[in-house]
This record gives sequence, structure tokens and C-alpha cells, in this order.
Amino acid sequence: MFARLFCLLAAMLILCQPQFTAVAAPRDLPEPKPVPRLQVIPLPYGQASFQRDGVEIMRYHFGAGLERPFLYPIIGPSGRGLTQMGHPHDPQGHSHHNSVWITHHNVAGNNFWVDTSGNTIRHQRLVKYDDQGETSSITTENAWVTAAGAILLNETRRTTVTLLGDGEWLLVIDLALNAADRTVTLNKTPFGIVGVRMAKTIGVRDGGGRIRNSEGAVNEKEVFRKPARWVDYSGAIADGVLEGVTLFDHPKNPNHPSHFHVRDDGWMGASLTYTDPRDIAPGKPLHLRYGLYVHADRKPVADIETQWKRFCKRP
Repeated sequence: MFARLFCLLAAMLILCQPQFTAVAAPRDLPEPKPVPRLQVIPLPYGQASFQRDGVEIMRYHFGAGLERPFLYPIIGPSGRGLTQMGHPHDPQGHSHHNSVWITHHNVAGNNFWVDTSGNTIRHQRLVKYDDQGETSSITTENAWVTAAGAILLNETRRTTVTLLGDGEWLLVIDLALNAADRTVTLNKTPFGIVGVRMAKTIGVRDGGGRIRNSEGAVNEKEVFRKPARWVDYSGAIADGVLEGVTLFDHPKNPNHPSHFHVRDDGWMGASLTYTDPRDIAPGKPLHLRYGLYVHADRKPVADIETQWKRFCKRP
């Protein structure tokens, strides 16, 4: 009897023991991929942030309700913004001065330059984001729409940032403008197609800044509406700190060297049709490239020229 009870208890103990199963040795997992130093980060409300080491240096705005897409802020090597929204002395009348922007004053008789015409450049589609380590880009599609709702131009835009070292960087804007259904004329005007509104303290008039161009001219009196390969606008962004932005015209642009519309009040732009109108026929897009060199100090002309030549050699 005791033997039978002992066997019963032993069996119960065996059943109550936790059951262990063999665990396979972990397989070798792949090494993490390198994290790009520069990334373009999608944000809510139609925005994308270009971030270097997790810190924003530029933001692309393309959300619904805007008159046009634009870039703001443009952060210099010291960590401060080098551009601003609107004219410092006439913010309402110059509300269309959106830091860095693309538009044109006269597209087949329609004013896309101001905010009050009803003509808008509307974001249509995000094509892709692309991070390659030291370079990031966003490609978008936009429609140039009249106040009456007619689409005049379909635009593909690639906005690219490349790190240059020492906190400096290069912005490249590539445009392909294609007529929607009939030839569209970009009429003669000094206003368009790319504009830059510098920070107030960098302006010649407000902050004692300086404008220079590739031809050796200085400030508005000499630079205004003159052809050049590039124009640089530099000045104080903090006490003892000089920084600036150089606007590059590409030699393959059809009107190179561009006439630059530049003011001592802190505004500069490259004029695509200052001397002649330009037709865009359906199926024959107009390709344009502009660059902005965001730099420390008031760079020597030779240094700016070197950066312009590098910009020209980019694929």
C-alpha cells in the first residue's frame, strides 16, 4: 500500500514540474545601417524639415492654403536664421516676400507675384524624399493656377541640400516648367523667377550689410539689374558674427548670366525674363537651376567663385 502511495506521489511531482523546451541560439542579426547625417523629415500641415545631426537648417512649406511653396527658415553656421518673411518696413504690402520662393510676375498676363491676385502655385503631389548621407532632397509637383481656376503650368521641383562643412551648406532648386495645354509666355519683368528676402540685420540699409556680384560691383547702385553669374548678400546676424547667402545662376539657364534685381533693403532675386519674354510650349518643358550658398563670414570673392564653379559641375 505504501509502495503504491509512494509511486502515486512521485508521479504527481513529475507532472507538477515546469516543462522546459530547448531554446535555439539567436541567429546573427545584421548590423544597423549608417544613419544619414542629413535627413529630410516629413512634418504635419504640409511641411518638411531638413535636419543636420537632428537640428533643423531649412524647412520647406507646401501646405494647403498657401499662395505658393516657400523655404523658411534658412539657418546659417551660427544657428541663426539668415532670411525672413516679409519686408521689414512694409510687411503687409510685401507679404509675398516668403524668405526663399519661386514665382513670376507675368505668366500669360497673370500676376503670380503678389498675394492679392488670386493666382496661386498649388502643391499637387509629393514625389519622393531622398537621403544620401551628406545630401537630402524633396521632389514635388505643383500647378500654376489662375484666379479663374485654369492651370497654366505644371511644375516639377527638386529641392536639395548638400552639406559643405564648417556649418555651411548649398541649396539647389531644380525646376521643370511645362505648359498645361497651350503655349504659355513668361512676359518681360524683373520680378521672378527666384527671390530671397534677407534678414533685416543683413540688409545694407538696416544693418550695414554688403551686396557684391561676380563682376566686382558693390551694393544696389552698382548691382541693380546688372547681369552676373552670382550675387552675394552678407552682413551681421549677431554682434561680431557675419554670415550671408550667395544666389547662383547656372550657366545652362537660358538667360545666363542673369540680371539680378537687388535692393539695399535686403531683397535679391534672379530675373528670368528681364530682357526678353520666354515661351513654354506643351511637351517642351523649361529647365532651370539656381543655387544658394549659405556661408559664414563675408567670403572673399575668390572663395565664392570656387563654390559657384563647384555648383556648375554638379550632375
